[in-house]
Amino acid sequence: MLAGLEGASPQAGSPWMRPVEVVAASLLVVIIGLLLTGVVSRYVFSVPVIWIDEVASMCFLWLAMLGAAMAVDRSEHLRLTIFVNLISHRFQSQVNTFALLLMAVFLAAMLRPAIEYAQEEAYITSAALNIPMSWRASALPAGIALMLVLAVINALRGARFASLIGSVVLIAVVCGLLWMLSPTLKEIGNWNIPIFLVGFAALFLALGVPIAFCFGLGALAFLTFSTSVPTIVMIGRMDEGMSSLILLSVPIFVLLGCVLDATGMGKAIVEFLASLLGHVKAGMSYVLLGSLFLVSGISGSKVSDMATVAPALFPEMKRRGHKPAEMIALLATGAAMADTVPPSIVLIVLGSAAGVSIAGLFVSGFVIAMVLLMVLAVLARWKASSEKMDGVRRPSLAVIYRTALIAAPALVLPFLIRSAVARGVATATEVSTIAVLYAMIIGAVLYGGIRRQRLYAMLVETAALSGAILMILGTASAMAWALTQTGFAAQLVTVVQDLPGGWFTFMGVTILIFMVLGCVLEGLPALVLMAPIMFPVARSLGINDIHYSMVVVTAMNIGLMTPPIGIGFYIACKIGNVSPDEAMRAIWPYIGALMVGLVLIAAVPFFSTAFL
Repeated sequence: MLAGLEGASPQAGSPWMRPVEVVAASLLVVIIGLLLTGVVSRYVFSVPVIWIDEVASMCFLWLAMLGAAMAVDRSEHLRLTIFVNLISHRFQSQVNTFALLLMAVFLAAMLRPAIEYAQEEAYITSAALNIPMSWRASALPAGIALMLVLAVINALRGARFASLIGSVVLIAVVCGLLWMLSPTLKEIGNWNIPIFLVGFAALFLALGVPIAFCFGLGALAFLTFSTSVPTIVMIGRMDEGMSSLILLSVPIFVLLGCVLDATGMGKAIVEFLASLLGHVKAGMSYVLLGSLFLVSGISGSKVSDMATVAPALFPEMKRRGHKPAEMIALLATGAAMADTVPPSIVLIVLGSAAGVSIAGLFVSGFVIAMVLLMVLAVLARWKASSEKMDGVRRPSLAVIYRTALIAAPALVLPFLIRSAVARGVATATEVSTIAVLYAMIIGAVLYGGIRRQRLYAMLVETAALSGAILMILGTASAMAWALTQTGFAAQLVTVVQDLPGGWFTFMGVTILIFMVLGCVLEGLPALVLMAPIMFPVARSLGINDIHYSMVVVTAMNIGLMTPPIGIGFYIACKIGNVSPDEAMRAIWPYIGALMVGLVLIAAVPFFSTAFL
């Protein structure tokens, strides 16, 4: 199962972290204000403000590092707990202490290189403001130092002295042995990849170490004990991986999901679809799928989508005889379907990691989601043969008109986002700020608004969640760089090109790889880790980037919802308050339907490229 990041309710931060939370929330507001100013200046007054991107980039890196520290304080970093939960509670405490100390080891090892990196950046001045880039780069040592202190505090809190000392000794002994074996490890070349980048990372993952630090520890051990590459290179890769301007839209779309939930805009969409389709057989299943499709176009978050749709529809679905397990199965697979609907954060990250047009991904993602929506709707209709329709009446035109009127402002937003990016009117980052402003204004005028205390809490939650996401992207980028520098990607190209079946066989391998990674890692780290390796291979086989992206994202999302490991499956069970064991038996036909859709998408490039 999963702890932190997605699916967990927000934790209250420690009192001493309040100043950090205020600064992080303020940085998020400043970033949104800067981007909105840039859009208005450029499109309304035709006067581009050239320094805005530089200031936004500086604020963004500080937001990412402070948010990552807040996530450490709140225990909101994503980690796999399915294996830790199998052991007794007594040993769980020891394993958790060990995991926190491993985090501290990584952060301590990165602190000096981060300081050196910031010092080197002092000799570089920014193009527009002509100020030292150390102002920006200082966020790295500051954030790492703060995370180190918090990790140590958390490790000491409640830990038994014996388990603490035992963990420290074990880490020291293993590091000493690896240092002694370093000359031998350097001689075996690429055999270090399965040892460090696969074996160590997998071991740390099983021990409950947050995914960001699993990647970081694996890459750090690989560079330290099997190469002569200085660790300062890792800091540079992390900086590059977590601070791309394209990724500025990630925290803003996360905030948009919070606004959607707080204002009830998503609920208005659900009620409108229910008035249109709720009276037909399988109608509530259609409403659930349609709601996920539309709501995902606003929030960009699977968790926000499911949390918005489930409470509004599940009571009526139960009344009509839908079994809770079947409802969870449809909810989980529907969320997987909707993850390609713009403004999917997954598509934004993939575009950044693989160098693929985000506008193209947004256009294609809409069509691919429609294909998956159709296969799930066909299955839902077949399963609805015994649905109880007693007392169900078609709503009057007055009811439909009223719900349409209430939902209309919310319904405009997803189409505004898609059309603005697809037509080149605004970038994904710019349109995210426009969407937040629109949602805030419409929410205040038509949906009751958001209380000031709730708004501040949303900013803090967004900063912590964004920091956790961006830390994963940073360490995954460092690990991906280490993989590519070994020549592994070039060797993979040679091997794949010799496989029988050509590009179709490679698609099968891709589906298998990303389904497995989707089960274990969740979407974003899997993409950042594998995109630099897999996309060059796909290009060498003549596969269109957009077509390949759709196969990758769909396979990964199916893996995410596939039990017994798929993280998203457990999130859906938690939201619907249904036992995973019960839902596991019901979800397989829906997974099968998604697989049918995936095979169609992989075999027929037309679905992905027809509207580009």
